[in-house]
Amino acid sequence: MSETMTLEDLAPLKGDAAEATPERVYEKKVDAQGRAYATGKRKDAVARVWVKQGPGKITVNGKDHVAYFARPVLRMILKQPLVTAQREGQFDIVCTVSGGGLSGQAGAVRHGISKALTRFEPELRGVLKKAGFLTRDARTVERKKYGKAKARKSFQFSKR
Repeated sequence: MSETMTLEDLAPLKGDAAEATPERVYEKKVDAQGRAYATGKRKDAVARVWVKQGPGKITVNGKDHVAYFARPVLRMILKQPLVTAQREGQFDIVCTVSGGGLSGQAGAVRHGISKALTRFEPELRGVLKKAGFLTRDARTVERKKYGKAKARKSFQFSKR
């Protein structure tokens, strides 16, 4: 066997490695009514989201999203995936959200909309993934420990 190897000697090995990891193909997942479904989560909030083609009406827990999320910042968070994917006014979105506060609920709905959009239009996955909307924000409230006032806060110390 020769002591020096050339690139031609390694070519068959390189070809096998490339074939072992095929490109992942995402397909459209829609129910009988033409809706894509996804679950979004943030802090303690869980949002169930249905996306279908329509004039762009967003409903949260039976109310219009403007009435449910009164603060403009929360409405902006809600619409981020649609703005990023350039799909404003093309989809009707129906959400039911529970748990947590309004901020966590807005984040959960954003996560759910992003996932549902990728199920409706798989080619949007790259854009939404790059913006970070498909990643579940795992930060939650730290639990309270025994012997402490809160998670880390101690009771007032008295020397005497």
